Amino acid sequence: MTWKFVVLNPIPLFRALLLPLICALPLLLAGCETLSSITPWNTRADDLVVKEDPSTVPVEELYGRGVDALSTGKYTTAGRQFDLVEQTYPYASLAVNALLMQGYAAYLENKYTLAIGAIDRFIQLHPSNRDIAYAYYLRGLCFYEQIADVKRDQRGTTEAMGALQEVVNRFPDTSYARDARLKIDLARDHLAGKEMEIGRWYETQKLYGAAIGRFQRVVDEYQTTNHVAEALHRLTEIYLTLGLTDQAAKTAAVLGHNYPGSKWYQESYARLAEIGQVPDAPTALKTGRPGFFGRIFGAVF
Repeated sequence: MTWKFVVLNPIPLFRALLLPLICALPLLLAGCETLSSITPWNTRADDLVVKEDPSTVPVEELYGRGVDALSTGKYTTAGRQFDLVEQTYPYASLAVNALLMQGYAAYLENKYTLAIGAIDRFIQLHPSNRDIAYAYYLRGLCFYEQIADVKRDQRGTTEAMGALQEVVNRFPDTSYARDARLKIDLARDHLAGKEMEIGRWYETQKLYGAAIGRFQRVVDEYQTTNHVAEALHRLTEIYLTLGLTDQAAKTAAVLGHNYPGSKWYQESYARLAEIGQVPDAPTALKTGRPGFFGRIFGAVF
């Protein structure tokens, strides 16, 4: 994917990032003089990672540096700082947050494999954590962002749908689940687009049997996507090419019943009219009621 979706409620800052620091403010103030003797305050975070012994720096300060780096777009530096928190203070409460924040920093840097690794460790080590729903959601986003163009293999799309479905199954009443459902629908539309891409190629190669299989699969398995109308039109087109005029007329009738105003129905109608095989008037036009696919769309939207 070439765009980055906005993460819903990415570990609310006041609770997961700033609140621990506020609580530790007395310790930070008490340690300012000691820290300033270690290194100047204006030293870059990258230099601090290399030159300092992290065990001499309070955990709140290490974590705070990670937050600062994250807020300024220095995602690699942020990841290092959060890793230092986890490695240096493994039993501190901030180490738990730091592990999840490693995954978030890697996600923002498009290092999805690294992000998934950190998130999986968080899920395994802290299954009852208050941010576990977000962890599953962020994991789903990592897969979703890797969905490839329809011209490429779509195994990643299937993986993304599985990861997002896990969010829906585990946390059905959360905002994460609501967004996951939307992304699952988009992923399904993407898979249908892949079937259409292959079907159109088969049709241009005059491999009509294979093309029919692809278009029929879109009609049968991806009924709520935006590709069904074209799939029905392509089936009508192929049936006419093969001389199967009755089958073409029946398919065009289904298309008209459910998408009476679409350009695909108009094209199918024109093709059939040329040979005197005008399909039945669309159900929606005769009765004012939508057909099968129309009822599905009405229920969803």
